[in-house]
Amino acid sequence: MKTLHTPRAPHPPPPAPGDVVPGHALDWLAAGWRIFMKAPLVWALQALMFFVIIAALGMLPFLGWAAAPMVLPVLVAGMLSGARTLDRGDTLRVGQLFDGLRQHAGNLMLVGLFHLLGLLLAALGAAAIGGSAMLTGAAASAVGGLAGAGIAAGGMMLGVVVFTMLWALLMMALWFAPALVMLHDVAPLDAMKLSARACFHNLLAFIVLAALLYVLVWVAMIPAGLGMLVLIPVIAGALYAAWKETFSPLLPTPVEPAPDASAPGSAPSAAEPPAQPAPPALPAPTDDQRADAAPAPTDEPPKP
Repeated sequence: MKTLHTPRAPHPPPPAPGDVVPGHALDWLAAGWRIFMKAPLVWALQALMFFVIIAALGMLPFLGWAAAPMVLPVLVAGMLSGARTLDRGDTLRVGQLFDGLRQHAGNLMLVGLFHLLGLLLAALGAAAIGGSAMLTGAAASAVGGLAGAGIAAGGMMLGVVVFTMLWALLMMALWFAPALVMLHDVAPLDAMKLSARACFHNLLAFIVLAALLYVLVWVAMIPAGLGMLVLIPVIAGALYAAWKETFSPLLPTPVEPAPDASAPGSAPSAAEPPAQPAPPALPAPTDDQRADAAPAPTDEPPKP
């Protein structure tokens, strides 16, 4: 006997990103700080677990360089789930860091796989451009040592610039992807395309945010890196706030099913108005009312 499988519901169509004022980057960080202050101890524990997991995966032999980028979106999605929990007024739990594994593990791992492939392509592209320039410089050094050294150094700088640009594009594609997959079930590749489109659409706002995060990372690293236990949750809260402002008003909300009218105790549907009460029965007429209602006799004889 064959088992029938229920087909999976299609992903919702991705919307166009909204416009964001550049100054709102500060508002996102402020929102992230407020979310952190609602449960600072739980957030710090989650940030410590986040750092330990990524560091442990990175130290795995042979596959550590690939495991950490693939698991990163899963852990980020778990922190976004915690930010949504606090935003709704509920209690944050430490175990919510692993909500990405419980709900959308496959799609989030695909985002991580695309992240890994993007890093490899960026490194290969930078190595190809920078390596060719260095080979040209080495060949030119046979003619003039100073000119060849300059070409080689320029090739190395060009490779670094190419890798930085490709890495920035990859970060744009990765920025909103965990939120779109986790919070609204967008397909992985569509989520990365939509994230990059949103960052390009509001490029100035995200340049301001990137500059602020660059400064905050250096500040957080000063006290032996302990500031990262605060900065990681703040970044998660800022990412949640940025997602809400950029996408949340434009994403279609799931339609809740209407209650079954045939179920006992179910409330009447809003589309069906309640039945009108029957009009009260009129009392039977009396003999005097019948006499008054009867036609009066006439003196005219009937016509032949």
